[in-house]
Amino acid sequence: MKIITSINEMKEWSRKCALNIKSVGLVPTMGYLHEGHLSLVRIARSENDLTVASIFVNPTQFGEKEDLNVYPRDPEGDRVKLESCGVDALFLPDAESMYGAGYETFVEVQQLSLPLCGQSRPGHFRGVATVVLKLFNIIEPARAYFGSKDYQQLQVIKKMVRDLNVRTEVIGCPTIREADGLAMSSRNSYLSRSERKQAVCLYEALWKAQQLFITNETDPNEYVGAMKDAISREPGLSPEYVRLVDPDTLKDVSVVQAPVLAILAVRIGQTRLIDNVLMS
Repeated sequence: MKIITSINEMKEWSRKCALNIKSVGLVPTMGYLHEGHLSLVRIARSENDLTVASIFVNPTQFGEKEDLNVYPRDPEGDRVKLESCGVDALFLPDAESMYGAGYETFVEVQQLSLPLCGQSRPGHFRGVATVVLKLFNIIEPARAYFGSKDYQQLQVIKKMVRDLNVRTEVIGCPTIREADGLAMSSRNSYLSRSERKQAVCLYEALWKAQQLFITNETDPNEYVGAMKDAISREPGLSPEYVRLVDPDTLKDVSVVQAPVLAILAVRIGQTRLIDNVLMS
């Protein structure tokens, strides 16, 4: 596995791939890799000639009071995991090279960035869209792979690619879960043992929504009520949002019909976790 830290070197590597008619699949990450990330790598390897993973803890998607400085990092462990999965190149830029002195250009997907996570994290998706477009311009992948756990992020990136005529195909991949259903996330490492047990209620809430969908329930209030009930059984949890939305627009639905997305964000202690399930 080739490790690349320079933007110019990454561009040169990508140009050589293009000259040799080799397709490149990109898995963008912020590191502290788990099986969810590695599942993206495996899919990328199966669909492309070469696979690049990037690790960059992007400062522009963190708010002033968010966890940029304490975001979990394990560079050596990440390198070993990616190499064992057969990644061809690992791109490791630093913040200075990605956002140099005088940097002032950003990308904003307006409407899709506003609801859900956008309400409590203003500017977050502007940072996401900007860094992803920069990575696409540097690496020029044929395809890029993102987990569906971050559903709103995935929709924002897809919209950006459509609107700006970016050649990269954006592929959403299934959420990978622990044995008890909790969606894998780097932020799970923040949870204490007792908080980790409580966190399973997010999956239980989504499971309740799925059971209602099976019965052909059409009232979204029934779904939201059932999900909130599952969360409220755990003391001290603070739901940020619990919603039933259109999977394309992310707007609340008035009548439940397929496809529909159950989506939630919950604070457990100091940790904010998100999850969703698409019902169709």
